[in-house]
Amino acid sequence: MRIHSLEHEPFEGLANIEVWAKNRGHSISRTLLFKNEEWPDIDDFDWLIIMGGSMNIYEEEKYPWLKEEKDFIAQAIANKKIVLGICLGSQLIADVLGSRVSKNKFKEIGWFPVSFTPEARNSSIFSVFPDKFVVFHWHGDTFKIPSGAARIAGSKGCVNQAFEYGHVIGLQFHLEYSIESINLMFRNCSEEIVDGKYVQKPDEIISQIDNVRKTNILLNLLLDNIEREFGKN
Repeated sequence: MRIHSLEHEPFEGLANIEVWAKNRGHSISRTLLFKNEEWPDIDDFDWLIIMGGSMNIYEEEKYPWLKEEKDFIAQAIANKKIVLGICLGSQLIADVLGSRVSKNKFKEIGWFPVSFTPEARNSSIFSVFPDKFVVFHWHGDTFKIPSGAARIAGSKGCVNQAFEYGHVIGLQFHLEYSIESINLMFRNCSEEIVDGKYVQKPDEIISQIDNVRKTNILLNLLLDNIEREFGKN
């Protein structure tokens, strides 16, 4: 399969998604939006992955490419591409699908559990996932579940953590992060680590770093399921 990623920051790449893709023999291309790179042709990829970033989906004056990105995501969805959005990526998808994105009541940074909904049990992608597991978070915004989408997961700090809309999936949390990804977030976004009910300090995050191994297992399960259900040979 031909995977294309939209990347908003030099420190928010595919991480363990790239490891999975290379192990499965898939090709990878990318558009680095922070370098104002050009968009690919819609026929040049099968699977679009939209990564995270420190900006908000409504900061179009500061980041003019956001409007073009939303149009591109809408085009990918209309052309029946597989679309996976993570963190900012999930918020962009929600906005494209007509849903509201806004500040969450709580900022979430660190290792916190998400719980899966009854709708997830009916999903061919998520039905085999555990009912509850710990994942990594780094976000301050949240999305409403788009009309026609299934609410897949939530947490105590953020009601909506994942949705599924046909061949389109949005995840607020990070399964793809590696240890290096988390260190890059510390180096580039440490000012976001403030006192909060769902904000962990770096030493607390590092003390639970073995969770990376566990979430990587779930990432591989997710991507394998998406490939099986929606992939093209």
